[in-house]
Amino acid sequence: MEECISVFDMLKIGVGPSSSHTLGPWRAAERFLKELKEENILEQTIRVKVDLYGSLSLTGTGHATDLAVMLGLSGQDPEYIPVQDIDGIIKSIRANHKLNLNGDLPIDFTIATDIVFNKNFLPFHANGLTFTAYTSDRTYESTFYSIGGGFVVKEERDNAKKKVEIKCAFPYPINLASELLEYCQKQNRKISEIVYDNEKSMRSEEAIDHELMRVWDTMLECMYIGCHSEGILPGGLHVRRRAFDMHQNLIGLANYSNPQEWLESIRKTEVKFRQILKWVSCFALAVNEVNASLGRVVTAPTNGSAGVIPAVLMYYMVIENHQADKNHIKQFLMVAGEIGSIFKKGATISAAMGGCQAEIGVSSAMAAAALCEVMGGTPEQVLMAAEIAMEHHLGLTCDPIGGLVQIPCIERNTMGAIKAINAAELAMETDPKNAKVPLDKVVNTMWQTAKDMNNKYKETSEGGLAVAVNMADC
Repeated sequence: MEECISVFDMLKIGVGPSSSHTLGPWRAAERFLKELKEENILEQTIRVKVDLYGSLSLTGTGHATDLAVMLGLSGQDPEYIPVQDIDGIIKSIRANHKLNLNGDLPIDFTIATDIVFNKNFLPFHANGLTFTAYTSDRTYESTFYSIGGGFVVKEERDNAKKKVEIKCAFPYPINLASELLEYCQKQNRKISEIVYDNEKSMRSEEAIDHELMRVWDTMLECMYIGCHSEGILPGGLHVRRRAFDMHQNLIGLANYSNPQEWLESIRKTEVKFRQILKWVSCFALAVNEVNASLGRVVTAPTNGSAGVIPAVLMYYMVIENHQADKNHIKQFLMVAGEIGSIFKKGATISAAMGGCQAEIGVSSAMAAAALCEVMGGTPEQVLMAAEIAMEHHLGLTCDPIGGLVQIPCIERNTMGAIKAINAAELAMETDPKNAKVPLDKVVNTMWQTAKDMNNKYKETSEGGLAVAVNMADC
């Protein structure tokens, strides 16, 4: 089966802290509302109950899954909702025991009884949730699975796909890295050029360029906000934001009033060798501190790993190439998105299925590949960069303390970004003829490692740091 995955499927704009536990359930709630409309029972609905299963239940509170489903049922869009409105909407539901279904239909809703945390796992996927709508004479139930990166599926539709061969509409359908490389070699083109042609089969060039820059502008604004926000992150771990202090120490006295001026100010700053690591870490921290506080980020490929790609792209723009322009940004994002799609098709981008190797590991591979191409790497070297980055994340567990996307998640983004830069540099200095491990092999290995991994290390907060560190001691 050939699956068409757009760059914009891999790089989604949404609200943190988790793509699989926040954005996915939010989108599932939206789809449930759509089903109620199709069944002509939305207006007759008097109650809705939500059952969370598996990882969504075990770490749902820390990942704001309960908030996400309420916001989704309220008709809010994670891509456009003013994030400052979230707290008020949730407080109103808590205080009044009322939820405005689809934004305009008040129904009784008591959080303690209408959102149920079931620790058992559904067989299809670790992140399952079931919505049940009640009318005066009918009950309607629908189950969804949040499979990582904000992607949501239904089991019966997936099973139906297996019975029908689906032909991808892309001119260059890609499931494997080897297929992508073959297109590049036969046509003597860059990976980004192949990806751009695929995107053009779905939307106009103007739309592609606009959306890519909207993704970048969201990333830039997220870094800007993170570098200019201080205080303690919500959730009970009392984690102090570090990007603010690090940024102040690095930039010193500089004048700017918006994200774009801020970017240009950094570009004019003389960066010493040791400061490079600090700047990259600062950018990554900034994004994931915003993510941890229900801010707006870009899944890349997930919310928990949202800081890696922006940090590496900023590194390229402020350290490697001060003349980098919109074309470099779009090139970077297209390569990153394509590499992420290869991992999604061949393995997983869900920490609940594969541990943190599926999030930070994939994001590091995406960033490494993208950086390698904009620095002049060949398609062979670009794929090698992705392989090197993932190779050194294999087996990485997901063990968030308190189920929060904070410890060790925020720091892991800094590590993923640094490894991506290192992987790109290694690939640029290596003759592809001497490469021993193809990218497809490491994708398969990651998936096998994911299947072998104990469930307590797959975003359940039942192993690792999550049990070694007591929240009460933080």
